Amino acid sequence: MSSASFLSPPPPRPCPRIRLPPAASAAARPFLGFRPRRAAPAKEWRLWHVSCFRNDPDVPTTPDDDGGFKYVAQSESSSAAEAKEEEVGSSNGDGEQEQNFMDGGWFLQLQKARYFHRLTNENPLFVFQVKENLHGRILRFQTEHWTVPWTGQTIAQVMILWIATFWFVGSWIVPFLAHAAGFSKETLTHRGQALYSLLTDIAEGLAGIAILHQCLGRFRPLPPGWFEFNLKGRWHLDVALGCLLFPLVNLLSHINISLVPMPPGPVVGVSSVEQSIVARDPVAMALYAVVVTVCAPIWEEIVFRGFLLPSLTRYMPLPWSILASAAAFALAHFNAQRVMPLIFLGVVMGGVFARSRNLLASMVLHSLWNGFVFLDLMK
Repeated sequence: MSSASFLSPPPPRPCPRIRLPPAASAAARPFLGFRPRRAAPAKEWRLWHVSCFRNDPDVPTTPDDDGGFKYVAQSESSSAAEAKEEEVGSSNGDGEQEQNFMDGGWFLQLQKARYFHRLTNENPLFVFQVKENLHGRILRFQTEHWTVPWTGQTIAQVMILWIATFWFVGSWIVPFLAHAAGFSKETLTHRGQALYSLLTDIAEGLAGIAILHQCLGRFRPLPPGWFEFNLKGRWHLDVALGCLLFPLVNLLSHINISLVPMPPGPVVGVSSVEQSIVARDPVAMALYAVVVTVCAPIWEEIVFRGFLLPSLTRYMPLPWSILASAAAFALAHFNAQRVMPLIFLGVVMGGVFARSRNLLASMVLHSLWNGFVFLDLMK
């Protein structure tokens, strides 16, 4: 062998036929998060793959008369592959939606709504549990009651005596004492009228509390849950939610005024308050603010929410007790033009008290409403 033979390049080798690996199925492809699916290129590659490689084990073939191959299963396999890819694509789409819901994005709120909608449609057990929970809460609220040791006779006795004492103190005792002291309400200044209203309200409240103490004395000690005042608890949220309904109460007030005409004669009730506001007397306005935001809420809530509402649960469900006590609360103001808003307000305060079992919650809500009205008058 010559040396030239070592320097010459080797003879060319026959190039073996390189087969491409079969395309991975759609189910075996790794999930790549939010990368969009490319369905059309996959179908083109599958057809090219079938037409180029006759010995592909994935495509069943049968010999024809000319010694070639006839693809008898090409259309069937293509249809099956398309259906499988659509099914896998649908499952991958659901997975992408769930992943996007977990990871967040610019359309997070839309995904939350779709996720909850699909959750409620595909999980009837979840819907059933939500309904059962809501039904249980409503049922417990309807069946709640206080342990009432007295009967309806005591309830009627307390309320009748309270109304009579309220009228007697405000219309007779306080004016008589003022006349005995040498002055009358009509001749008082704005500050004098405000002080007169404050003393009258304090006397009426003390008289009502004295009636409760006297009529319920034989039932002492009272069962748990009666006349409770507690700074702790989650009643602050209930009061805040009740305050959101103040515009609705104000709207009902305007509707009631439009439905009930103004009675003839001089305006009574808050005329002295309005006169003090017009006069811009700061002392008189401060005294009236104490009357409407401190004194009135305390004794009114003790009578209507502290005594009447729980007592009625002995004879009727809690929702009806709330409504009945709210109606009594509205009628006790002796003003036909304020019946609708006062009934609604009584229902709201009764609901807050029933949830918290705390008189302080309804007192605070009552005080905030009176303050809201007082500030509205000052505009």
